[in-house]
Amino acid sequence: MRSNRESRTLPASLDLIIFDCDGVLVDSEVLASRAVAEALAAIGHPAAVESVTERFLGMSDQDMYAALERERGAALPADFDAQMNRLATALFERELRPMRGLESALAALAEPRCVASSSAPAMLARKLAWTDLAPWFGDAVFSTAAVARGKPAPDIFLHAAGRMGATPARALVIEDSPLGIAAAKAAGMIAFGFTGGSHCRAGHGERLAAAGADLVFAEMAELPERLAQRKATFTTS
Repeated sequence: MRSNRESRTLPASLDLIIFDCDGVLVDSEVLASRAVAEALAAIGHPAAVESVTERFLGMSDQDMYAALERERGAALPADFDAQMNRLATALFERELRPMRGLESALAALAEPRCVASSSAPAMLARKLAWTDLAPWFGDAVFSTAAVARGKPAPDIFLHAAGRMGATPARALVIEDSPLGIAAAKAAGMIAFGFTGGSHCRAGHGERLAAAGADLVFAEMAELPERLAQRKATFTTS
């Protein structure tokens, strides 16, 4: 899928590939939404899993809690975060999987890589450990907990690029959410939208393109080939 924006040449080599975690490295978004929906139901604020995914995809927990409190007109219970994380942990331990084709893609990519995610640091580390992805990234794992603003602000991607010694214009972000794509573009980076997660429904690719994605793809195993193709010509803002 392409947008109709002006064509530009991708740098012959990239300083960095930045992977979002949820919905890109691990197929976690539906599981996370189930945990949020169950936690909300327990406090008398029912919400459909699909609605949770649509509303909060790519958003940090703190920003989600703030939105829920505005909607409720009242603070969430003091133990809401702990309860939601207990539910999520149980689901992730049983059901979390790496994205199909991911490891073959990582093995084929020569560029430096890192993770930049809205997940809290401890949960982010667990997700990578549970899915045996941690060795692919080592210490190059960054959370929005380290920056002032979550997505769609560019803070997390600029933070990751700074820590990795990368020039933003020579960094590529792989994201599954419109908020994440908007954050990558605000950071002055190339953004590829990924639609291979189980949470992606009809029209999701169009939403990523509308948010500014330079390219949209659905199979992680195709990433190295897509990247090589776009080193000649691709669409960008």
